[in-house]
Amino acid sequence: MASLPSAISVPSTAVGITLTKAMPVPSALLDLAVDPVIHDIDLRWTMAYAAALGDHNDRYFDTMRSNTVVAHPLFSVCPEWNAIVASRSQSSTIGMTTAEVLTGVHATHDVTIHRLVRPGDRLTTQLQIVALTDIGPGAKATTRLITTDADGQEVTATTQDAIYLGIPTDGTDHLDPMPPTVIAGSNRTGDPTTFSIDIAAGAAHTYTDCARIWNPIHTDRAVAQAAGLPDIILHGTATLAHGVTAVVNARANGRPELVRRIAGRFAAMVRMPSMITINVWPGTLTPDGTTTVPFEVLNAQGDAAVRDGLIVLGELRE
Repeated sequence: MASLPSAISVPSTAVGITLTKAMPVPSALLDLAVDPVIHDIDLRWTMAYAAALGDHNDRYFDTMRSNTVVAHPLFSVCPEWNAIVASRSQSSTIGMTTAEVLTGVHATHDVTIHRLVRPGDRLTTQLQIVALTDIGPGAKATTRLITTDADGQEVTATTQDAIYLGIPTDGTDHLDPMPPTVIAGSNRTGDPTTFSIDIAAGAAHTYTDCARIWNPIHTDRAVAQAAGLPDIILHGTATLAHGVTAVVNARANGRPELVRRIAGRFAAMVRMPSMITINVWPGTLTPDGTTTVPFEVLNAQGDAAVRDGLIVLGELRE
């Protein structure tokens, strides 16, 4: 995210900054070509990701188990990151400046998990921008990331929205031709189970290196403040991952392999050091035999850092 020189300022409640209007986001964004990204997943990487979250579930660490070690359900964001970086670097080919690209804010995340990532996997991630529409804060671009294994089998499928704050489209809306299905059973009923998690002063630095996701607004105060932020902030995916851990512990008996889908919206920043509060509601059994669990993550000010959180749990499939 970065401030842009121009005329109209647009306040963003999502990041707490004011950005200015630049050239419209072109429809050519939909034609952006990004080569597939290949990653070899190693045990050190998957263990480090869980450790960065303070999630010490044996399924992520115990190599003496009869079943193989697996990655945290949100580990999929790690191999996806380089594909996202590649798409940003290609923006100049369609007429977007680096400053315009950096106004993009990760607004929503929705990942379907066919199986958990395992150490030893060779994964290929393909990225396509599938929609571009105008909403109040700016242009909304929808990206689809499909990750497959060495046998060509789909491991995860992520649909995420980015909002280019203060920048409209060039006037033509392009809708997602195959949006994710609506998650059934999303109503919050009953009393939530509540968790309080301390976020250390260095949490973003730890997450950056353990996830291998580097964006300097999370680790460099000068860059963060130049982008209009009050200070470095915790990654949205780290905040979401804490919510996933809480749901696995509260509603899945500590069994991450039951997680089939994770969805949520990013709505407020988490500063460091601070404390987050996670509310996990009882699950709702749906007609297809899965269970939908609503959750939210609140920052220290009580604002929803992750709102409309939903996790779909299913039967053991591994």
